[in-house]
Amino acid sequence: MKFFSILGAAALLAACNAPKQEAQVNPIPEAPSYDFLVGTYTDSLNHGINFLSFSPAENLMTVETIAAGIANPSFVVATRDGKTVYSLEEEAGKNGGKVLTFSRNPSDNSLTLTDQDDSMGDHPCHISISPDEDFLLLGNYSGGSLSVFKVSSEQKLDFVQLIQHTGKSVNPERQEKPHVHSTTFDPEGKRVLVADLGTDKVYVYDFDASKAEPLALSGEFPMTPGDGPRHLAFSADGKEVLVVEEMTAMLDVFSYENGKLAPKQRLSLLDEGFSGGVGAAEIRLSPDGKNVYVSNRGDANTISVFAKNAAGEYERIQNIPSGGLMPRNFNLTADGKYLLSAHQASHDIVIFERDPATGKLAQTPWKADIHKPVYLHRLGN
Repeated sequence: MKFFSILGAAALLAACNAPKQEAQVNPIPEAPSYDFLVGTYTDSLNHGINFLSFSPAENLMTVETIAAGIANPSFVVATRDGKTVYSLEEEAGKNGGKVLTFSRNPSDNSLTLTDQDDSMGDHPCHISISPDEDFLLLGNYSGGSLSVFKVSSEQKLDFVQLIQHTGKSVNPERQEKPHVHSTTFDPEGKRVLVADLGTDKVYVYDFDASKAEPLALSGEFPMTPGDGPRHLAFSADGKEVLVVEEMTAMLDVFSYENGKLAPKQRLSLLDEGFSGGVGAAEIRLSPDGKNVYVSNRGDANTISVFAKNAAGEYERIQNIPSGGLMPRNFNLTADGKYLLSAHQASHDIVIFERDPATGKLAQTPWKADIHKPVYLHRLGN
């Protein structure tokens, strides 16, 4: 011990007599943490909207219920600053279900209900926010309609328009009437594409925020009979629309220009020889725009990965088990490193690591238990 004390004193004396030097301090980059809002189906007053935080560096994933007592908040989105959250109650009634507005405190993630409105159509299942965040659109599944709300300066919602679809398609059990499943703004924010599972069509509406009724139908584009279009996404350059066909487990690719769709490709989510029930659900693009991901429920329970080949056409490069039962929804982290898959039937969220070079997925040990998770909204975009 004495030996080390002498050496320490000598070193200290040398340091005091040495000329001063400016130390170079290289800041250590902060390890990323990923936050998501989780929409669920509920079976008790203890269930509701959840907050999930995931820190790979700390090997930590936490989940907490931040808004309990809501009936089936199956879809939840936030404004870009994360301070206003919109959800719904996927219910039926005299004026449909409900659309809910919350104020969110980012410091503790608490939600405070500030507004509640009728959805004006039964079983609302999808919400989209206009690019300027001044309008909110609801897709009412059982109502076969879409509702338009204007956002006031106080973040209150004012109902301004209801569009009722008509018609049916070839499946008498699932397509006996319209079933609006999603409403999606195009990259320019000038149009809204509406996928209707019941009529086997994608509708295109012109969007003009200055008008009393902002949406006006400009085109109807039929899918293959029996497809049941559910959700859709735009390619990174905005020149393609990719449509998930729920009932046939297909991915349809369309060119998109000036609100017009033209078919380009039709790709299966199923491995050769597969037999059983299907239920294609969600579609997402990777943040780098290189890959397309699609989930499939039923007896498949897979996530399909697509990429473009040298000829510029999409091809399926991977079909991987989703890690649970009924992968209704999934989402990717903003940096594209991870994909989180939410399973309604197995009550969990499973995390995959994404290869940035190929886009392929590998399941990790990370998993969170949540009652019937059915939607993931990424915070901090």
